[in-house]
Amino acid sequence: MRDPDPEESRQSREVPHYQEYQYRQTAQENYYSEEPPKRKGGFVKKAAGIVAGALVFGVVAGGTMVGINLAAGSYINNKSVEISKVETLPSVTAPEGAKPASAGGSAFAGNDVSAIVDSSMPSVVAITSKVLYESQTWFGPMQREGVGSGSGFVVGKNDEELLIVTNNHVVQGADQLKVTFIDETAVDAAIKGTDADSDLAVIAIPLNNIPAETLSQIAVASLGSSDDLKVGQGVVAIGNALGYGQSVTVGYVSALNRSIQTDSGVNQDLIQTDAAINPGNSGGALLNMQGQVIGINSAKYSSTDVEGIGYAIPISKAQDIIDNLMTKKTRTQVASDKQGYLGVQCKNIDSVTSQQLGMPQGVFIYKIVEGGAASKSDLREKDIITKFDGQSIRTYDDLTNMLKYYEGGTTVTLTVQSLENGQYIEKEISLVLGSRPVETSQQ
Repeated sequence: MRDPDPEESRQSREVPHYQEYQYRQTAQENYYSEEPPKRKGGFVKKAAGIVAGALVFGVVAGGTMVGINLAAGSYINNKSVEISKVETLPSVTAPEGAKPASAGGSAFAGNDVSAIVDSSMPSVVAITSKVLYESQTWFGPMQREGVGSGSGFVVGKNDEELLIVTNNHVVQGADQLKVTFIDETAVDAAIKGTDADSDLAVIAIPLNNIPAETLSQIAVASLGSSDDLKVGQGVVAIGNALGYGQSVTVGYVSALNRSIQTDSGVNQDLIQTDAAINPGNSGGALLNMQGQVIGINSAKYSSTDVEGIGYAIPISKAQDIIDNLMTKKTRTQVASDKQGYLGVQCKNIDSVTSQQLGMPQGVFIYKIVEGGAASKSDLREKDIITKFDGQSIRTYDDLTNMLKYYEGGTTVTLTVQSLENGQYIEKEISLVLGSRPVETSQQ
């Protein structure tokens, strides 16, 4: 085996690339028309390509996903139970006389992090997502059910709902979401808000759907400050690894503000850690030694030649986005024949196209269908949609996943980049969604 070329190695390190733990298949077409896709659910787009890299969010083979055992919990109406907050713990120090962990050995060999785990586990949840999708075979269309596993943590509640933070790629395109709490009770959840750029999402569960006994065991996570982190500080990662239920890994902060390009082409500045971030950990909590959440586990380096490089979204950078998503209206899917319709044909502007052509990333409109909702608005051909109803989108799949939650006749606001005098100008355009045509042809 030849030594790597120094120039090649230097270039490959300039923008590290990682893949999110998701079970989605990459779209086969670059161009899209806005009609009902043959598959049902948009989050199978990565399943085929990333199995070999061991970065699949739960796929083992042939679309089979690793799930979690969902305990059947009885639902009772009770909103009176108070939800506690995770208490901040004193700094963990090694017992007197204990030897520190060696650089090449296991992290925290001289420390016991069980107090951190005991305190934080009530706020961490497992998330299971399901989707029905249709694929073409030699024998005609075949429908299968995909199941994936992820993690999240309780960030707060309002008068009616328990609110949970996770990654956007954990819930994107899901037809059904279930959250499993510390006592193994599983409850249906719904999407409250998502942000594709930051890969964040907030999901909600009605309080009256959670048994009182379960509510008494749940705690709201204590959020720390990622701005105060230092390289070398200890961290603990908790999540639903491989869909088997909650597990714990420990490590150190390896680097801060590590510029990483996500699988969707978005650059993010993330926390790098050597704590194992395994498939199913996405959306889980990265904790400091006081049990405070300082990061949201997201992914690991996608090269098979690399070990011990995982990434987490810094909580201080995510806080404002989370606060905004918590105020969104909880969404439930609309029947397909009632879903809103824009009346556009579009193309994804990914990171490569963006760099080559100097265009913003987003959904490029190359045709507005006559008589459709877009034709009755200020939306123009060559506009690039970057947000839908205040929530960032990057791809056509992001857009169609949003539309599944909005009925025709609903007024929404699109944020677009519009080309004027050779410059892209951001605009907000209000339009009334149309009704989906009864019959449309696939392009």
